[in-house]
Amino acid sequence: MSQTGRTESVRRGGIVIIDFGSQVTQLIARRVREANVYSEILPPTATEAQVRALAPRGVILSGGPASVYGKGAPVMPAFLKSVPYPMLGICYGMQLLAHDLGGRVVRAHREYGPAYLVKRGESELLRGVPSTSKVWMSHGDSVVRLPPGFRRIARTSSCRHAAMADPERRVYGVQFHPEVVHTDHGVTILRNFVFRICNCRRQWTMGAFAKEAVAAIRERAAGEKVLVAISGGVDSSVVAALVGRAIGPNLIGLFVDNGLLRKNEGAEVIGFLRKRLGAKVRLVDARARFLKHLEGVSDPELKRRRIGTTFIRVFEDEVRHLGKVRFLAQGTLYPDVIESMSTKGPSAVIKTHHNVGGLPKRMQFQLIEPLRELFKDEVRALGAELSLPKDLLWRHPFPGPGLAVRLLGPISEPRLATLRDADAIVIEELKRSGEYDRVWQAFTVLLPVKSVGVMGDERTYADVVAIRAVTSRDGMTADWAKLPPEVLARMSSRIINEVRGVNRVVYDVSSKPPSTIEWE
Repeated sequence: MSQTGRTESVRRGGIVIIDFGSQVTQLIARRVREANVYSEILPPTATEAQVRALAPRGVILSGGPASVYGKGAPVMPAFLKSVPYPMLGICYGMQLLAHDLGGRVVRAHREYGPAYLVKRGESELLRGVPSTSKVWMSHGDSVVRLPPGFRRIARTSSCRHAAMADPERRVYGVQFHPEVVHTDHGVTILRNFVFRICNCRRQWTMGAFAKEAVAAIRERAAGEKVLVAISGGVDSSVVAALVGRAIGPNLIGLFVDNGLLRKNEGAEVIGFLRKRLGAKVRLVDARARFLKHLEGVSDPELKRRRIGTTFIRVFEDEVRHLGKVRFLAQGTLYPDVIESMSTKGPSAVIKTHHNVGGLPKRMQFQLIEPLRELFKDEVRALGAELSLPKDLLWRHPFPGPGLAVRLLGPISEPRLATLRDADAIVIEELKRSGEYDRVWQAFTVLLPVKSVGVMGDERTYADVVAIRAVTSRDGMTADWAKLPPEVLARMSSRIINEVRGVNRVVYDVSSKPPSTIEWE
């Protein structure tokens, strides 16, 4: 059984992805899982035992920022050169295959952006891809001589070897990125590898996952009490449903009001969970405790660490009168892990999530995190499998640190009140206009700047509020939502007229990457 609290069978027979540092490695995993095949990301230092434990039917080598000739460049695990796994190298992964198998890679003119792929002959990898199609390039090195046994199966105007194949050994490489949406037939290419070349089966479903997750939680926590940290969002609610199925009345639901919630959120969440899910949830008012620990703190990483630590200490205090409680279940997701720490490969840490890198090193609980390797859309599919109500499943994500990371600069109760009032207006107008279900996430940010304005023929010098609304599938990438101008106009007008101390509203039109969804 894995640390995530589930057995291994649905993880076997899938695809292992070796991460060489690309910021879009996770998209490869997403594309494979969308085909109902399990994929897992491992570092270049992965051992043969780690890979064999997953019994994969194929291996994908990701892209990365290094040059195969660079000092300290990541290398392919040595055992992969002698095992019979089919392999697909993407960008750096292709260059590494060419270099290790006897080809030649050289520094070339950096190519970033769209290119047109021209097929040469037929191949299993490019079956179903038009003779000419758009792909996305991002590389500074190029393969100029193929290894023995390989043939060129595609080119672009500036890249002679844009794709290569050795069907005898079932080893392939592409210089472009099939995992990104900018490559028109990237999904076809990846599925050709997964099904035609690796012969994977479609067994990664949320129905199968749910059965095994429940069984694993029951096996690990049989006869034990499990504390479930509930926020009212989809992640913690799905965790509560899984734990409830596994251990029934031994589930202890705890909702902590940390003073960083949205307007009226505490009462709404408690009422919702008790009425719709039938969950026994205890409400803990810890507002003063959290705000005291955040007093004068402006650095976002320090905010997250203090919030994570304070949550654990509150949980520990609350369970003292309940007898021995060894387990804490929480809704940690794969993107939380990916962005908080470089656990898989040489990719950069983006930000610390309060429930991952923000946890204290010493705590009395053992963690149960059944969603730790799921993406957001997979969690929603799992929630539907567990018959959770639609309005809960499609509630906009809310960060664990709450409004602390949407209030830039030091936290105070008056500024929190300003932010809550503005945020409530944005959500009201989204729902009234019918746009709420069309966006992934929308909220307001209170900026640490003031601007000059004129209100009632008098000069003002007041706060600036930013509105952020994005579209996304899993939170790993996102684009700014093209909300109707009249909706934005109503939001702006109401915020300036109804929220004291605000005289300017701006709209965030940046995507992820290069930005993140949250501002901190």
